[in-house]
Amino acid sequence: MEHSWEVHKFGGGECCCACLLHCFCPSSLIIPTSLTHNNVFHNKHTASLADATLYKTVGDLLLSESTQRGPIPTMAIVSARGGMTDLLVKVVSSALSDMSQAELDLENALNGQLDILHQLAPTSITDEIEANMRKDAQDILSVVQSLRMIRSVPPSVMEVVTGFGEIWSAQTLYAYLKAKVGTKVAWLDARDVLIVKCEGNAGLGEKGSSSSTGGVTPVWEVTSKKLEEWWDSVGKVEGVNWDDSLGDDVVEKDAPIVIATGFVATSTEGVPTTLKRSGSDYSATIFAKLLESSRVTMWKNTDGVYTADPRRVPEAFSIDSLKYDEAMELAYFGAQVLHPLAMVPCIDSNIPVYIRNIFNPAFEGTVIQGRCASLKDVNKDGKVVNWRSKKGVVPIKGITSVDKVSLLTLEGASVIGGAEVAERFMGCMADAAIDVLIITQASSESSITVVIPENQCKAALAALRSAFELELSRSNVNAISLSEDTMSIVAIVGEGMAMNSGVSASFMSSLAKANVNIRVIAQGSSERQVAVVVEAKDGMFRLRTHYILFILAHSQLNFVNIASRALRSAHMAFTLSSTMVSVAILGGTGKLGSALIRQLDAQKENLANKLNIGVCVSAIASSTKMRLGINGQCLATNNADDLLGDDADDLDIESLTAHLEADVNPHRVVIDCTNCDRIADMYPFWMASGINVISPNRNAGAGPLARYNAIRDAQRANSVEWQCESSVGSALPILTTLRDLMQTGDDVKLLRGCLSGTMAYVFSTMNEEVSFTDAVQQAIEKDYTENDIREDLSGSDAV
Repeated sequence: MEHSWEVHKFGGGECCCACLLHCFCPSSLIIPTSLTHNNVFHNKHTASLADATLYKTVGDLLLSESTQRGPIPTMAIVSARGGMTDLLVKVVSSALSDMSQAELDLENALNGQLDILHQLAPTSITDEIEANMRKDAQDILSVVQSLRMIRSVPPSVMEVVTGFGEIWSAQTLYAYLKAKVGTKVAWLDARDVLIVKCEGNAGLGEKGSSSSTGGVTPVWEVTSKKLEEWWDSVGKVEGVNWDDSLGDDVVEKDAPIVIATGFVATSTEGVPTTLKRSGSDYSATIFAKLLESSRVTMWKNTDGVYTADPRRVPEAFSIDSLKYDEAMELAYFGAQVLHPLAMVPCIDSNIPVYIRNIFNPAFEGTVIQGRCASLKDVNKDGKVVNWRSKKGVVPIKGITSVDKVSLLTLEGASVIGGAEVAERFMGCMADAAIDVLIITQASSESSITVVIPENQCKAALAALRSAFELELSRSNVNAISLSEDTMSIVAIVGEGMAMNSGVSASFMSSLAKANVNIRVIAQGSSERQVAVVVEAKDGMFRLRTHYILFILAHSQLNFVNIASRALRSAHMAFTLSSTMVSVAILGGTGKLGSALIRQLDAQKENLANKLNIGVCVSAIASSTKMRLGINGQCLATNNADDLLGDDADDLDIESLTAHLEADVNPHRVVIDCTNCDRIADMYPFWMASGINVISPNRNAGAGPLARYNAIRDAQRANSVEWQCESSVGSALPILTTLRDLMQTGDDVKLLRGCLSGTMAYVFSTMNEEVSFTDAVQQAIEKDYTENDIREDLSGSDAV
């Protein structure tokens, strides 16, 4: 009977998305002889270790996971409690100027951990651990006392101090499990066993930066030997040294649990160090490989890896499975999956990585395992098919983004020569430690554009100008420029893109329909991703002061997030979700508007089931009042009259327009059930923002010719729809028939008839016994007329 170890990871920061490094794993790796069975690892997200209740949740979950599939030896990799790393960074920063403040900051950090500890276990267990923590605090003070004198913080000091957060956290969870009768548990200080080689810049790396975990490589053979030594010493004393020789006599309560510190390690020089920000995931996969684990579970606060960021794409859902390559592409372009480097140990040993929700453990989450087929294998048959021909098969797995990036462009360097330009350009970026996320080069080899993090743009611009200073002075280079507006990268990722035509076309078409302008396009040679760069905010949308205040008062953003609109549009284009349509109904309390709302309510289920369309009424207005769905919320339309009661806002067309433009949904529609000229005047402005218009309003088409032409021009220029058929001939398909005749070559010379539904009824009803007045009265009783009968009788649309 074999028992596979499992690894669970708890805590840790968000993954970094802009750094791809590789870990060298020697084939001569020595596995400790007492660990020849597989293991299971668990890792936790920061939110799961914020207070005593959540430590209990983690501990209970570990006990459950170690027994639910039989007795399973389990290792848990834990990070510092929520916010502890930042608190310890503050201690170091304070020590530079005020040692008493540093002591106070350290006391607050320590007391917060001790408060949790005392809530989890009796003093018989906590006394020794508390003594260890207080000794650690004294060591921290000893380390930071010299900082004021040298007026700087060596990277090694920052790493030593911040690493205590994980050490305290591991002992806290250990105490809780130790208090459970019958539990075999031990805690492992990773600094005692995990030996790493550090290259590049020392220090933690910026929070969430691309440098996180960069340049740190495990020394596998040495680490394996040290782990073997720990297992034969501390492991045996604590009773967690698993022995397969017991066979079927092992009972569930005998499953051992080892709590190991994430994030921290020791350098080959023997100096305490870290795996940098976001390094706890890396700790988990390193130990998983060392223990030949059967699986690694990363416990986060979401139900696995999503098709898109659910905060920006409400229709996003959890992905069942990903290949390692797909997960790395998603992580590179901003998805909070794992740091790409953290997956390398599992890739080497083909260990499945599960992403699960600490607050919803019953949900299976996402499993990451296996490699994508190489292009050579995919291209063997040489057959290209359109992705839409594969019914039910979506070529992409997810859509993700990187915000706050800039474009750095060198133009007109053809005199120098393309090869030399590219070499010098990228060389100066590397020398300045600039993270190049995307690179594009003009076919003439005279211009190069790179996409870089916004916080590095000034350094990158200075480095490039310095590298080409002579060429700029001689005008051999036309210009070096940096984009003024903030940009975002939007990328689609999936193994199914290879050898499937139409994927890029669907992506680009969806962005065009959402009125999103593309600045840069790049496709990976692996054909697993296509990325575009768009403006993060719509620069042409500017709010006037009086309704900026209105929107801010309702917690609405005063800009359009184009990246979010692009994400939602692409997500819908690949049928990863139903097509959601944001609808604004004007004239919602009138006869026509009320009838429309009733129909929408009655047809919602039918639209969703048969057409895969969801309708979100984001705004309703009457002639005097309006109600806006704040922050993208849909309005409950079962009683529109209540929505437009006394507590509703006064109708303000400019505020309504701002609300429509701020909606990040790419599919936006205004249904104008009024007969108001002022509303019809707004059609060209709405269409210029990519908003479609449906207008039973006859004034838009039967009013001034200049307005009609402006509406048609805006419609064609912005590729939006203006559906006005219902305003002509009582909604008979007159306009469609005319359009079809003209598009098939017919030349329509004359159209004769009565195009007013009201007047057509009146004229057909009149006879010797029914007078004109009686016929009009009947039309009114049958609700064929406008509220103001004079609009029908004026004859503006009758001939």
